[in-house]
Amino acid sequence: KGGRGGDRGGFNKGGRGGFNKGGKRGLGARGGQKQLIEPFQRHPGVFISTGAKNDELATLNLTPGESVYGEKRISVEQKGSEEKLEYREWNPFRSKLAATIVHGVPDVYVKPGAKVLYLGAASGTTVSHVSDIVGTKGCVYAVEISPRSGRDLLEKSKKRPNIIPIIEDARHPERYRMMVGMVDVIFQDVAQPDQARIIALNAKHFLKPGGHFVIAVKANCVDSTASPETVFQIEKENLEKDGLTPEELVTLEPYQRDHCTIIGSFRASGGKSSSKKSSSKKPKASKEEDSDSSSDSSSSSDSE
Repeated sequence: KGGRGGDRGGFNKGGRGGFNKGGKRGLGARGGQKQLIEPFQRHPGVFISTGAKNDELATLNLTPGESVYGEKRISVEQKGSEEKLEYREWNPFRSKLAATIVHGVPDVYVKPGAKVLYLGAASGTTVSHVSDIVGTKGCVYAVEISPRSGRDLLEKSKKRPNIIPIIEDARHPERYRMMVGMVDVIFQDVAQPDQARIIALNAKHFLKPGGHFVIAVKANCVDSTASPETVFQIEKENLEKDGLTPEELVTLEPYQRDHCTIIGSFRASGGKSSSKKSSSKKPKASKEEDSDSSSDSSSSSDSE
């Protein structure tokens, strides 16, 4: 699903194209006009800032009065109250998850109250917006291998208690399995050749059956000699081989060059694997294998 670039582009709340309701392209609000905030109906916890020259994505600031990376903050009065709510603009040129939302996907499964495993957290730019979205009832397990970026991530987590920073290699989920519970969704932004294998390993450890994954694929990190379209298709097939079910593929032009996002589910009910097991000639052995697999999953509790 989803071609190369523009047919998905943008942000129209009522359909799959165009973020700006008037059809204009481009992001970046301008001053001089009163800005309004509207819920983005398709994505709970995400908002649209309107009233400036261009519409912008925004999230409700979990730490009012503070920016995380210099982003614009918008204060809006509540009806019938003198209190104000503060929102933070979310730039799709700086966040692959934001770019995915802008391109019109129906769901990224990051929502209020969700438990999210974020692989490739870097210094916490996008992680901070995920923190805003899931709120105080959710949490973000943020895994980052770089000690330098990890220090920045640790600092951000001091003011955002729903971020649990983990400075570790996402290739080895067994090293942090005692720190991470079962999660509703995994988001991965790890620019490595084996990125499909990395998310599959983590899904087997931490993703709930029927949970979802969102992976940002950087084509030239996988194979710089093949076309991006070829790489995206190969990665989709690799995910399928590892037991994941890709359901949506969208390219991220013009926000991220030669990138795509693949969204899917894990061990969805009624899948092919379960039907094969039920038709096995050795049902007892099959049941034992299913039990072992379930037990294992339960016990293992260039990013932005």
